[in-house]
Order: sequence, then structure tokens, then C-alpha cells
Amino acid sequence: MSSSDDDAITQVERHFGVRLPPDYRHFLSTQGSMSRFVPPADDFLMINDVTELIAVNEAGEFRRRFPGSLVIGGDGSREMLAYDFRQEPPPLALIDVSAQAWSSAIHQAVSLSALLEQFPETGWKWDDSEP
Repeated sequence: MSSSDDDAITQVERHFGVRLPPDYRHFLSTQGSMSRFVPPADDFLMINDVTELIAVNEAGEFRRRFPGSLVIGGDGSREMLAYDFRQEPPPLALIDVSAQAWSSAIHQAVSLSALLEQFPETGWKWDDSEP
């Protein structure tokens, strides 16, 4: 991890008052970001660069509507992928940009590692009845 990556991660953690999960920190320091269709599910997965996180989270008032959230990416359209820091460790959920509360969020995975492992097969989960 370069010191500039480390500094950017530390800045985000201080700004939002959270400690990013180790697997997400590792992703940010190694891959940085991603934005592509993931076969064979062929769903689009976008994970923002650490330098974009503060602006992305402040743009849509996500923290006001979703206390404890930290948007880290999405589907490239209306859906935002966010950590739910109300829980420890924070799981990942999908939130529509127009949603007003956590009740409309759809659980995606217990961690970024789990999401990246299952995503090629499952793509996005669109309802909470899916495992």
C-alpha cells in the first residue's frame, strides 16, 4: 500500500468516523476501484476509488437518510452499494438513490470479499428472500 493510498483511507475513516473493514482496505490499496460487467452473471459492478468516497457520500445526503451508511459503489445506475456501520462487522446492502430509509435496503453480502466471490454467479440480489 502506498502512503498516499493509506493517507486517503485514513482521511475517509476520520471524515466518517468509521474503521473500514480489512478486506475493503486491502481492495482499495491493491485494486483501488472497479467498474465493469462481471460474467457470467453479467451485472455491472462499480466500486469507487477511495478519493471519490467523501464526495459520493455527501452528494445524495445518504448519511442523513441512511445513518451509519457509507456508499462505496453501485450498479452504475440508480442502485448504491453501501456498508451498514450500524452493525459490526458492517454488511453490504443495495440502496436505491431515491430510497428514504434503511427499510428499503437489500442485503447483498456480509463483506466485500463475500460479495466479490459470489457476484460472478449471483450478480445483484433484488429481494431479501434470496440467500
